[in-house]
Amino acid sequence: MNNVQPSWLDAQEYPFSPHYLGVPAGRLHYVDEGEGRPIVFVHGNPVWSFLYRNQIKALSAEHRCIAPDHIGFGLSDKPREWTYLPSQHAANLEALLEPMDLHDLTLVVGDWGGPIGIAYALRHPERVRAVVVSNTWMWSVSSQLKFRLFSGFVGGPIGRYQIRSRNSFANSGLRGAFGDPRRLSTQVHEQYLRPFDVPEERKGSWVLPKQIIASSPWLADLWAHRGVLRDKKFLFLWGMKDPGFGRKELGRWTRQYPNGRIVQYPDGGHFLAEEKAVEFTNELAAFERS
Repeated sequence: MNNVQPSWLDAQEYPFSPHYLGVPAGRLHYVDEGEGRPIVFVHGNPVWSFLYRNQIKALSAEHRCIAPDHIGFGLSDKPREWTYLPSQHAANLEALLEPMDLHDLTLVVGDWGGPIGIAYALRHPERVRAVVVSNTWMWSVSSQLKFRLFSGFVGGPIGRYQIRSRNSFANSGLRGAFGDPRRLSTQVHEQYLRPFDVPEERKGSWVLPKQIIASSPWLADLWAHRGVLRDKKFLFLWGMKDPGFGRKELGRWTRQYPNGRIVQYPDGGHFLAEEKAVEFTNELAAFERS
Protein backbone atom coordinates (compact mmCIF):
# COMPACT_ATOMS: atom_id res chain seq x y z
CA MET A 1 0.00 0.00 0.00
CA ASN A 2 1.44 3.36 -1.04
CA ASN A 3 1.55 5.70 1.96
CA VAL A 4 3.67 8.42 0.32
CA GLN A 5 2.32 11.87 1.12
CA PRO A 6 1.44 14.15 -1.84
CA SER A 7 4.09 16.65 -2.92
CA TRP A 8 1.81 19.63 -2.20
CA LEU A 9 1.40 18.74 1.48
CA ASP A 10 3.14 21.14 3.86
CA ALA A 11 4.96 18.72 6.16
CA GLN A 12 5.85 21.47 8.63
CA GLU A 13 2.22 22.37 9.13
CA TYR A 14 1.06 18.75 9.01
CA PRO A 15 3.96 16.55 10.22
CA PHE A 16 1.95 13.37 10.81
CA SER A 17 2.58 9.82 9.65
CA PRO A 18 -0.12 8.55 7.30
CA HIS A 19 -2.43 5.71 8.28
CA TYR A 20 -5.08 4.09 6.11
CA LEU A 21 -8.10 1.90 6.68
CA GLY A 22 -9.78 0.01 3.88
CA VAL A 23 -13.54 0.60 3.80
CA PRO A 24 -15.97 -0.43 1.04
CA ALA A 25 -15.62 2.97 -0.67
CA GLY A 26 -11.81 2.96 -0.70
CA ARG A 27 -8.88 3.95 1.51
CA LEU A 28 -9.74 6.16 4.47
CA HIS A 29 -6.79 8.21 5.69
CA TYR A 30 -6.41 9.12 9.34
CA VAL A 31 -3.98 10.66 11.81
CA ASP A 32 -3.08 8.64 14.92
CA GLU A 33 -0.57 10.50 17.06
CA GLY A 34 0.51 10.21 20.70
CA GLU A 35 -0.56 8.08 23.64
CA GLY A 36 -2.94 8.57 26.53
CA ARG A 37 -6.63 9.27 26.91
CA PRO A 38 -7.96 9.52 23.34
CA ILE A 39 -9.30 12.57 21.53
CA VAL A 40 -11.10 12.01 18.23
CA PHE A 41 -11.39 14.97 15.85
CA VAL A 42 -14.15 14.83 13.22
CA HIS A 43 -14.13 17.41 10.42
CA GLY A 44 -16.85 18.69 8.11
CA ASN A 45 -17.09 20.17 4.61
CA PRO A 46 -14.94 21.34 2.77
CA VAL A 47 -12.08 20.80 5.23
CA TRP A 48 -10.13 17.72 6.39
CA SER A 49 -7.99 16.61 9.33
CA PHE A 50 -5.58 19.45 8.49
CA LEU A 51 -8.12 21.68 10.29
CA TYR A 52 -7.10 20.14 13.62
CA ARG A 53 -3.33 20.01 13.08
CA ASN A 54 -2.52 22.62 15.72
CA GLN A 55 -4.60 20.89 18.36
CA ILE A 56 -3.06 17.51 17.51
CA LYS A 57 0.49 18.86 17.69
CA ALA A 58 -0.17 20.41 21.09
CA LEU A 59 -2.21 17.65 22.70
CA SER A 60 -0.53 14.50 21.38
CA ALA A 61 2.15 14.88 24.05
CA GLU A 62 -0.43 13.64 26.60
CA HIS A 63 -3.24 12.20 24.49
CA ARG A 64 -3.79 9.79 21.66
CA CYS A 65 -5.13 12.05 18.91
CA ILE A 66 -7.10 10.45 16.09
CA ALA A 67 -8.40 12.45 13.12
CA PRO A 68 -9.85 10.79 10.01
CA ASP A 69 -10.40 12.28 6.60
CA HIS A 70 -13.86 11.33 5.39
CA ILE A 71 -13.93 9.51 2.07
CA GLY A 72 -13.86 12.23 -0.59
CA PHE A 73 -11.82 14.61 1.59
CA GLY A 74 -8.21 15.29 2.45
CA LEU A 75 -5.88 12.36 1.79
CA SER A 76 -8.64 9.74 1.59
CA ASP A 77 -9.82 8.20 -1.66
CA LYS A 78 -12.39 10.07 -3.74
CA PRO A 79 -14.40 7.45 -5.65
CA ARG A 80 -16.73 8.70 -8.36
CA GLU A 81 -19.49 6.16 -7.79
CA TRP A 82 -19.92 6.43 -4.01
CA THR A 83 -22.95 8.37 -2.73
CA TYR A 84 -21.22 10.34 0.09
CA LEU A 85 -24.24 10.38 2.42
CA PRO A 86 -23.50 11.55 5.96
CA SER A 87 -24.87 8.30 7.38
CA GLN A 88 -22.23 6.46 5.34
CA HIS A 89 -19.48 8.74 6.64
CA ALA A 90 -20.73 7.88 10.14
CA ALA A 91 -20.52 4.17 9.32
CA ASN A 92 -16.92 4.65 8.15
CA LEU A 93 -16.05 6.45 11.37
CA GLU A 94 -17.48 3.59 13.37
CA ALA A 95 -15.50 1.11 11.27
CA LEU A 96 -12.34 3.05 12.11
CA LEU A 97 -12.91 3.53 15.82
CA GLU A 98 -14.47 0.27 16.98
CA PRO A 99 -11.43 -1.96 16.34
CA MET A 100 -9.32 0.53 18.31
CA ASP A 101 -11.34 -0.31 21.44
CA LEU A 102 -11.10 3.24 22.79
CA HIS A 103 -12.43 4.25 26.20
CA ASP A 104 -12.98 7.60 27.96
CA LEU A 105 -12.61 9.37 24.64
CA THR A 106 -13.36 12.98 23.87
CA LEU A 107 -15.05 13.81 20.56
CA VAL A 108 -14.20 17.16 18.95
CA VAL A 109 -16.72 17.98 16.22
CA GLY A 110 -17.71 20.83 13.91
CA ASP A 111 -19.81 21.38 10.80
CA TRP A 112 -20.83 17.95 9.35
CA GLY A 113 -18.45 16.42 11.87
CA GLY A 114 -21.13 17.16 14.46
CA PRO A 115 -23.80 14.70 13.34
CA ILE A 116 -21.25 12.27 11.88
CA GLY A 117 -19.17 12.19 15.07
CA ILE A 118 -22.00 12.29 17.58
CA ALA A 119 -23.71 9.45 15.72
CA TYR A 120 -20.81 7.34 17.01
CA ALA A 121 -21.30 8.63 20.56
CA LEU A 122 -25.00 7.81 20.46
CA ARG A 123 -24.26 4.24 19.39
CA HIS A 124 -21.38 3.78 21.83
CA PRO A 125 -21.95 6.09 24.80
CA GLU A 126 -20.00 3.77 27.09
CA ARG A 127 -16.82 4.72 25.19
CA VAL A 128 -17.32 8.49 25.36
CA ARG A 129 -16.23 10.75 28.21
CA ALA A 130 -16.86 14.17 26.70
CA VAL A 131 -17.93 16.08 23.60
CA VAL A 132 -16.52 19.37 22.28
CA VAL A 133 -19.02 21.04 19.95
CA SER A 134 -18.09 23.86 17.57
CA ASN A 135 -20.60 25.50 15.20
CA THR A 136 -22.62 22.48 14.17
CA TRP A 137 -26.02 20.86 14.58
CA MET A 138 -27.61 17.42 15.02
CA TRP A 139 -31.30 17.80 14.16
CA SER A 140 -33.56 18.35 11.18
CA VAL A 141 -33.52 21.93 9.89
CA SER A 142 -36.07 21.31 7.15
CA SER A 143 -38.49 23.82 8.70
CA GLN A 144 -35.98 26.70 8.58
CA LEU A 145 -35.94 28.85 5.47
CA LYS A 146 -32.26 29.81 5.61
CA PHE A 147 -31.17 26.19 5.57
CA ARG A 148 -33.65 25.21 2.86
CA LEU A 149 -32.41 28.05 0.67
CA PHE A 150 -28.75 27.26 1.27
CA SER A 151 -29.19 23.53 0.75
CA GLY A 152 -31.33 24.04 -2.32
CA PHE A 153 -28.92 26.47 -3.98
CA VAL A 154 -25.50 25.08 -3.01
CA GLY A 155 -26.75 21.51 -3.21
CA GLY A 156 -28.64 22.12 -6.46
CA PRO A 157 -27.52 22.29 -10.10
CA ILE A 158 -25.94 25.76 -9.85
CA GLY A 159 -24.03 24.99 -6.67
CA ARG A 160 -22.94 21.64 -8.03
CA TYR A 161 -21.62 23.30 -11.18
CA GLN A 162 -19.76 25.98 -9.17
CA ILE A 163 -18.15 23.40 -6.88
CA ARG A 164 -17.32 20.95 -9.64
CA SER A 165 -15.95 23.49 -12.10
CA ARG A 166 -14.46 26.11 -9.77
CA ASN A 167 -13.99 24.38 -6.40
CA SER A 168 -16.08 27.22 -5.02
CA PHE A 169 -16.94 25.70 -1.64
CA ALA A 170 -13.29 25.22 -0.68
CA ASN A 171 -12.34 28.51 -2.29
CA SER A 172 -14.70 31.44 -1.66
CA GLY A 173 -17.02 29.40 0.56
CA LEU A 174 -14.33 28.53 3.07
CA ARG A 175 -12.95 32.05 3.21
CA GLY A 176 -16.43 33.51 3.60
CA ALA A 177 -17.11 31.31 6.62
CA PHE A 178 -14.34 33.02 8.62
CA GLY A 179 -15.22 35.81 11.01
CA ASP A 180 -12.24 37.62 9.50
CA PRO A 181 -11.14 36.14 6.14
CA ARG A 182 -7.70 37.73 6.57
CA ARG A 183 -6.95 35.04 9.15
CA LEU A 184 -6.86 32.44 6.36
CA SER A 185 -3.45 32.85 4.77
CA THR A 186 -2.85 31.97 1.14
CA GLN A 187 -0.41 29.24 2.15
CA VAL A 188 -2.83 27.58 4.56
CA HIS A 189 -5.78 28.00 2.20
CA GLU A 190 -3.79 26.11 -0.42
CA GLN A 191 -3.80 23.05 1.86
CA TYR A 192 -7.61 23.06 1.81
CA LEU A 193 -7.83 23.57 -1.95
CA ARG A 194 -5.37 20.94 -3.14
CA PRO A 195 -7.32 17.84 -2.00
CA PHE A 196 -9.95 18.92 -4.56
CA ASP A 197 -7.44 19.51 -7.34
CA VAL A 198 -9.57 18.25 -10.21
CA PRO A 199 -13.35 18.29 -10.73
CA GLU A 200 -13.62 14.51 -10.37
CA GLU A 201 -12.34 14.79 -6.78
CA ARG A 202 -15.02 17.24 -5.62
CA LYS A 203 -18.09 15.02 -5.35
CA GLY A 204 -17.87 14.77 -1.55
CA SER A 205 -17.92 18.55 -1.31
CA TRP A 206 -20.99 19.05 -3.51
CA VAL A 207 -23.08 16.18 -2.14
CA LEU A 208 -23.14 17.30 1.50
CA PRO A 209 -24.86 20.70 1.06
CA LYS A 210 -27.91 18.98 -0.41
CA GLN A 211 -27.91 16.54 2.51
CA ILE A 212 -28.56 19.35 5.00
CA ILE A 213 -32.20 18.87 3.99
CA ALA A 214 -32.14 15.52 2.20
CA SER A 215 -30.78 13.71 5.27
CA SER A 216 -33.42 15.22 7.58
CA PRO A 217 -34.81 11.82 8.68
CA TRP A 218 -31.34 10.65 9.71
CA LEU A 219 -30.67 13.92 11.54
CA ALA A 220 -34.05 13.80 13.29
CA ASP A 221 -33.31 10.27 14.47
CA LEU A 222 -29.99 11.38 15.96
CA TRP A 223 -31.69 14.18 17.86
CA ALA A 224 -34.38 11.83 19.13
CA HIS A 225 -31.66 9.85 20.93
CA ARG A 226 -29.83 12.88 22.39
CA GLY A 227 -30.73 11.91 25.95
CA VAL A 228 -28.16 9.12 25.80
CA LEU A 229 -25.45 11.76 26.27
CA ARG A 230 -26.99 13.70 29.16
CA ASP A 231 -24.36 12.53 31.64
CA LYS A 232 -21.39 13.43 29.41
CA LYS A 233 -19.20 16.48 29.77
CA PHE A 234 -19.75 19.13 27.10
CA LEU A 235 -17.72 22.09 25.93
CA PHE A 236 -19.23 24.51 23.41
CA LEU A 237 -16.75 26.62 21.45
CA TRP A 238 -18.80 28.94 19.27
CA GLY A 239 -17.92 31.51 16.65
CA MET A 240 -20.60 34.18 16.83
CA LYS A 241 -19.91 35.50 13.31
CA ASP A 242 -20.67 32.16 11.72
CA PRO A 243 -23.14 32.83 8.88
CA GLY A 244 -24.63 29.35 9.26
CA PHE A 245 -24.80 28.25 12.88
CA GLY A 246 -25.30 31.15 15.26
CA ARG A 247 -26.83 32.02 18.59
CA LYS A 248 -30.05 30.10 17.91
CA GLU A 249 -28.25 26.82 17.26
CA LEU A 250 -25.95 27.31 20.25
CA GLY A 251 -29.02 27.85 22.41
CA ARG A 252 -30.59 24.62 21.25
CA TRP A 253 -27.47 22.69 22.20
CA THR A 254 -27.10 24.29 25.60
CA ARG A 255 -30.74 23.82 26.55
CA GLN A 256 -30.27 20.10 26.04
CA TYR A 257 -26.90 19.93 27.80
CA PRO A 258 -27.15 22.76 30.33
CA ASN A 259 -24.11 21.75 32.36
CA GLY A 260 -21.72 22.28 29.46
CA ARG A 261 -19.13 25.03 29.46
CA ILE A 262 -19.79 27.74 26.86
CA VAL A 263 -17.06 29.85 25.25
CA GLN A 264 -18.19 32.41 22.67
CA TYR A 265 -15.89 34.16 20.21
CA PRO A 266 -17.57 37.38 19.06
CA ASP A 267 -15.18 37.76 16.09
CA GLY A 268 -14.93 34.06 15.25
CA GLY A 269 -16.58 32.29 12.33
CA HIS A 270 -17.41 28.73 11.36
CA PHE A 271 -14.01 26.97 11.49
CA LEU A 272 -12.68 28.01 14.88
CA ALA A 273 -10.00 25.32 15.09
CA GLU A 274 -8.30 27.16 12.21
CA GLU A 275 -9.33 30.75 12.79
CA LYS A 276 -8.86 30.73 16.58
CA ALA A 277 -6.28 27.95 16.77
CA VAL A 278 -4.49 29.10 19.94
CA GLU A 279 -7.65 29.84 21.88
CA PHE A 280 -9.32 26.64 20.67
CA THR A 281 -6.28 24.58 21.69
CA ASN A 282 -6.01 26.18 25.11
CA GLU A 283 -9.70 25.66 25.87
CA LEU A 284 -9.52 22.04 24.76
CA ALA A 285 -6.39 21.40 26.85
CA ALA A 286 -7.99 22.95 29.94
CA PHE A 287 -11.16 20.94 29.35
CA GLU A 288 -9.15 17.72 29.18
CA ARG A 289 -7.47 18.54 32.49
CA SER A 290 -10.78 19.21 34.24
